[in-house]
Amino acid sequence: MIEVKDLSDPALSKLIKTKRRVALIPVGSIEQHGPHLPVSTDSDIVSEIAKRLSEKTDFMLLPTINYGVSFEHHPRFNLSIPKSTLRKFIIDLCTSLSKNRINHIIILNGHHGNQPSLKNIPEIMNKITRGKVQVSVFSYWHFMKRKFDHAGFVETSIMLAISKRVAMKKARKGFNIDKYSEKQKNRLNKLASRSFLAIAKNGVWGDPTKATVKDGKMILSEIVQNLLKESNLPY
Repeated sequence: MIEVKDLSDPALSKLIKTKRRVALIPVGSIEQHGPHLPVSTDSDIVSEIAKRLSEKTDFMLLPTINYGVSFEHHPRFNLSIPKSTLRKFIIDLCTSLSKNRINHIIILNGHHGNQPSLKNIPEIMNKITRGKVQVSVFSYWHFMKRKFDHAGFVETSIMLAISKRVAMKKARKGFNIDKYSEKQKNRLNKLASRSFLAIAKNGVWGDPTKATVKDGKMILSEIVQNLLKESNLPY
């Protein structure tokens, strides 16, 4: 694994000269995840997935961007930045990477609310650099079979596999969308994107009570393998 923050300037310069390098930028959030998970859950999960990708590919792993767009979780705890701020920060970071001769960049997203900020960055960077910089954006939950949740079975299982900070005794079932029609689901998803707690009263979307370490390990493995296989990553 190539973790950029741990290397010296000479070491990085030598690495960049050896072959075409790919930078990997994990993007998470700080926000409430019910009574049983830490507010760093999104950042913790995406950091772990990015680390595993770097181990398998030698992508240059950058420090995780821990702050995202989580205003929908107000009035529960969240440390949020505007969509425009996150977008500009990442564009500036990509531009800086290019100046260091790193022109292929992967943004790995760990928070649903970040997607609007990230989706147009490949086109923006392509225009700014006249095709010199290639940026790919992936949200990790698109690479697993299970439905995405928030502090539910998936996130709780993954956190059990990577962290000692899960308070399973406090885990409670949250909002279950499966019983609704597709039309109702669309309406509820839109409402949740504006006010998550209007839908999920206890801050949980899904059922974390049956989460296990074993399931977390299996889900992580599936995500990493599918990212490597299905997204045509340049390694």
